[in-house]
Amino acid sequence: MQKSSGTWFQKIENMHPYQTLMYLGMFGSGLIFTFMTLAFLLSGVGNMDGIGFRMPKAFIGSTFILLISGYSVSKMMLHFREEEISKLKNSLLATFLSGLLFTVLQFIGWKELTAMGIDFTGLPRGSFLYVLSGIHVFHLLVAMVFALIMLVQYSRKEKDQIQHLILLTNPFEKMRIHLFTTYWHFMDLIWIVLFFTFVLAF
Repeated sequence: MQKSSGTWFQKIENMHPYQTLMYLGMFGSGLIFTFMTLAFLLSGVGNMDGIGFRMPKAFIGSTFILLISGYSVSKMMLHFREEEISKLKNSLLATFLSGLLFTVLQFIGWKELTAMGIDFTGLPRGSFLYVLSGIHVFHLLVAMVFALIMLVQYSRKEKDQIQHLILLTNPFEKMRIHLFTTYWHFMDLIWIVLFFTFVLAF
């Protein structure tokens, strides 16, 4: 038992600071979404019966878009190992554009909610729809900014053969891609949980 505990602490000590920060951030975000979702579920089941709530079509569409982005982001590490920088960039760009489309659809979904008579200042359960989806969009925007930074860097290094070689052999870059894909999949999972929570709660 003591040996296992020591091994666990040793893994933490050997982590890069970026890894530690991201995993701690994901843990914190997970707690926020958990407590907010519980608050949403406890905010009252029957107080929206007369409104005629239906899941916004834009929310349904954005869910499919995010699932597609999960596929494109999963290809990034494969292209990196195959030393295909152009394909890596394409997968990253597809992921970014999917995230952008998802964000646009979220805004459209909020407009659909408003058209149903559900606004941010109305019933508590309706307000939570905006808060939870809004917090998720904010977290996803952070990943999208990071994706843009990576795209610019890859474009610059792709033109220089030496920088190209350094990029492909740099363990830090491999770690960065791994962190990005892990975070993106985490955001995918969070939205899927939120989406089905919204569906089942009404």
